[in-house]
Amino acid sequence: MLDENLPAFRLKQSSDNPHSSILYFTQNGSEPTPEYLIRRADPSLPAAQNKYGIAICDPYNTGVVYGEVVVEPEWSQPTLSAAEIRAQAQAGAPSAPAVAVVPDSFTVLLYNPDQSVTVKLVPGSWGKSDTWEFELPERSFRTPTASELDREQQNSSPAAADLISRIMFRWKKDGLLSKDMTCYMTGKRVGARKNKEPDITVALFKASRESVLTLYQPNLHRVELEDRKGLELVLLLASEVIKDFWLVPKPNLFNVRGGGTPVLNGAKRKNSRPAASAAVATPAAMSGALANVPPPQNATSTVPAAAPKTNTPPPPATIDAETRRLQAMVEREQREQREREKAEREKAERAEQKRIKKMLEEEEKERRRREAEVAKETERLRKLYGVEGQELPSGRPSHPPRTAAQPVPPSPGPPPVHTAAAPGGSPQQQLSPWGCGAPPALPPRPVSAGPYSCPPPPSLVGGGGHGGQKPQQQGPFHSSTLNALWKGAADGLHQLQSQGHGQGLRPSGRRKSEEERKRVQKKSSSHW
Repeated sequence: MLDENLPAFRLKQSSDNPHSSILYFTQNGSEPTPEYLIRRADPSLPAAQNKYGIAICDPYNTGVVYGEVVVEPEWSQPTLSAAEIRAQAQAGAPSAPAVAVVPDSFTVLLYNPDQSVTVKLVPGSWGKSDTWEFELPERSFRTPTASELDREQQNSSPAAADLISRIMFRWKKDGLLSKDMTCYMTGKRVGARKNKEPDITVALFKASRESVLTLYQPNLHRVELEDRKGLELVLLLASEVIKDFWLVPKPNLFNVRGGGTPVLNGAKRKNSRPAASAAVATPAAMSGALANVPPPQNATSTVPAAAPKTNTPPPPATIDAETRRLQAMVEREQREQREREKAEREKAERAEQKRIKKMLEEEEKERRRREAEVAKETERLRKLYGVEGQELPSGRPSHPPRTAAQPVPPSPGPPPVHTAAAPGGSPQQQLSPWGCGAPPALPPRPVSAGPYSCPPPPSLVGGGGHGGQKPQQQGPFHSSTLNALWKGAADGLHQLQSQGHGQGLRPSGRRKSEEERKRVQKKSSSHW
């Protein structure tokens, strides 16, 4: 098939009758539907002897015949040498039987309206393949008229038929060894005048056990025919006859007694018999009552007498049974098609479910991998920075516990504050504004800052103290937290200084206290 969108007819053998085949029609990818029924002559019937017959009928009512072809062979005596003729005469043997020869033309009979289309073989020459030519009139239906004279002229006047414009067609093999053909429209003819045109493709035929005829629809609008149905029937019947005679010859094609393969006419031998010699059969002929025309005088054949022609339609019971059989066959094919579609749909759904399940498994695996990476990185950071200070301060003591093996490191204290002697001669009191016993009001510490420890005095932070030794930092402090601590300590020192001044005390640094002690000692030594 050239394209599934083009109208095509596919021939399939019937399962009920070996002499019948069904032509299924498809177009635009549609489901095949029975369109025609091809019936061949039954070789067992006496009326079918020495004949080739084929008809195209309605698939549901086989009594309706659209067209048929009946071909009788040409008989030829085999050529023998003089020695063979003398040997047969001396032995008293009968002469050799005649051989059936395939004619180089046949006629397609169409009904309603009645029309005869002759297909002629044009043998190919060197480098050219065989062709088969036929013609169809542009107007096949007679013009309605009330005149009896016009009707008689239309029916019997050959001159009027010659004035009708006819369209010429030609079947041509695709190659010398090919079994496929292509039908072309070659031009028009009016009487003896021919107007040839470039070949226009009309149909394509593929010869096989299940033949396929494809109509080339894009070019059909250029075929100016009134009877399009007649063209379709001629293409179907002519292609099948050409296949049986020349493309794929069958043994005992003409049902000759004793069998034998028919002999094809030579390329240079012309048919000596007129084209009208082919027997014209009626629609009932395809039902088994083929007319039997006796062979020529030189042919020796024992053919029984011709059966009388009958035009009896088949009984209604047979028609109804055939209709029910075809309907059941169509329903069975449709049911099988639905089951195939259902199986394909279920297969697609299973594949989609499997794909979704696999995708979900991959997402779950990726999520677990990310969680493992996060846990690994968290463990690495925990080992690197520790977990101290991550808990809330409410559940921890103000000072971390220490064991006996770990001595408490001395914390650098602030410089002592010396005050003047009291009137009672009491020793000097040393007040430490930085003592841990009464710390100033400090802002709350963040959780990540660690446990609380006494802040160092400002003098040690600035580099003063015992030999400029820097204080040991007990935990990480935020800059804002340190500023708040230093400000609170300064306020507390200022308050203590103001209280000591009111009591007659004068705080001073270590250096100032040493100088004052030396001065008092000097005064005492000089006084005494």
